Amino acid sequence: MTHDLLGGEPPSGFQDLLGYRLAEWSEGHSLLELAVERRHCNRAGFVHGGVVATLIDTACGFAATFCPYPGRVRRVVTLQLTTSFTGQARHGLIRAIGRRKAGGSRIVFCTAEVLDEAGVLIAMGEGSFRYRTGSESPEGVPM
Repeated sequence: MTHDLLGGEPPSGFQDLLGYRLAEWSEGHSLLELAVERRHCNRAGFVHGGVVATLIDTACGFAATFCPYPGRVRRVVTLQLTTSFTGQARHGLIRAIGRRKAGGSRIVFCTAEVLDEAGVLIAMGEGSFRYRTGSESPEGVPM
């Protein structure tokens, strides 16, 4: 359950709107899942590119901000994000896998892949992110 993985932090309004779930979260890694619904699709009936780009951005952000300390969080802001689309999905469960690749005390670099239900790559992306004040260390900040 997402709420448990977030250590008591409630889902954001945007998470509620899209309906994705944080399925795995550890240092340098995240896995988001989204059950495709009609509301996620464009006029052609495929998952909208904006939804996919959001999953890439969010998976990267979570990969950079794991905090093992109860009652504390880490946050980043996106500085740059690139997305490449390699396929399409109409239905089923899509997954976004985020990985922290490199970085220093303030700036971090992450990648993400989005896979369809069969495990076929439908998009990939990478981004640079800046830690918000207090989030540079694994201890993060109080919620």
